[in-house]
Amino acid sequence: MRILTVKTSSLGDVIHNLPVVSDIRRHFPDAVIDWCVEENFAAIPRLHPGVAAVLPVALRRWKKQLFARQTWREVAAFRALMRAHTYDFVLDTQGLLKSALIAMQAIGPRCGYDAASIREPLAARFYQRHVAVSKTEHAVVRNRRLAAAVFGYTVDEAPDYGITASPAAFPWLPPAPYAVLLTATSRDDKLWPEAHWRELGQRLHEQGCHAVLPGGSAPERQRAAHLAAAIPAAVAAPPLDIPALAGVLAGAQAVIGVDTGLTHLAAALKIPTIALYTATAPGLTGVFGSGFHRNLGGKGQVPPVAAVLEALGAIGKRRAGLDPPIQPQIDFGSAGQDPPYAAHSSQPAPLP
Repeated sequence: MRILTVKTSSLGDVIHNLPVVSDIRRHFPDAVIDWCVEENFAAIPRLHPGVAAVLPVALRRWKKQLFARQTWREVAAFRALMRAHTYDFVLDTQGLLKSALIAMQAIGPRCGYDAASIREPLAARFYQRHVAVSKTEHAVVRNRRLAAAVFGYTVDEAPDYGITASPAAFPWLPPAPYAVLLTATSRDDKLWPEAHWRELGQRLHEQGCHAVLPGGSAPERQRAAHLAAAIPAAVAAPPLDIPALAGVLAGAQAVIGVDTGLTHLAAALKIPTIALYTATAPGLTGVFGSGFHRNLGGKGQVPPVAAVLEALGAIGKRRAGLDPPIQPQIDFGSAGQDPPYAAHSSQPAPLP
């Protein structure tokens, strides 16, 4: 069975789709799974050993150079890549018109959310198989429910992102222990106040923990360097690609980050993760996994430093074995178990 999954962007959304690959491979070990993804995020599915081939698409770049001859050469090459195999299932977990049109470039029956469940209802017109999934579920749960209904299996385990990383050994990294502070995000209203970062960094230093501050773009690295200069013994990381960043996260005692894709990557790697929300509600897209994680704040709410320190204290208790093992969080306030998704079947559900 050969499957193509379409989840193109953004970074956090791509990470949220990783458990789908793990679920499918758990129930169908011989399945061959390809993944179509935006070129900037192609490193994420490549981290998963269950992904056979990554098919990069460059919609973001092509839109900026729509009338360039090179753009249309690349579009033709991409379409040929998508049609290199005949798929038994083409699964669009993105639920957007653009992803549905991308899925149409592949050969095989297309599956996705029904019009009542999808983000852009028009996209549902391009699927041959439709699945109803509640919009009130977390994005990871929605992805897994969709795949479980299409392939006819039950998922009641905690999400398995299927990725690992070895701690990095860069010479610029401080000696252990260190915590990674992810201070940059795509919108200014999602930022955590600089005074809060400085106070947190100072408290970490007092407890013998160094702070490492990565940044992606030049402005983000400038912000990280500015904050690192105000935190004793802190290090502003040089430019890093996603696999290198995964290694830095893997060696951390904890990761504290704003609403950005790398915070989700830390949770996927089962690094103790504290996510800070100031402009968006974390209920449907917050950090989510089987390791220790906390979503603090929300729309119009700025988490205080005290709340972060309390969560860090809980991490210490877990490591010391003073608290029981953490359970997957479903409602982001209490612990619980994933509900069963679909009636069990040993074979994929047939397409109509």
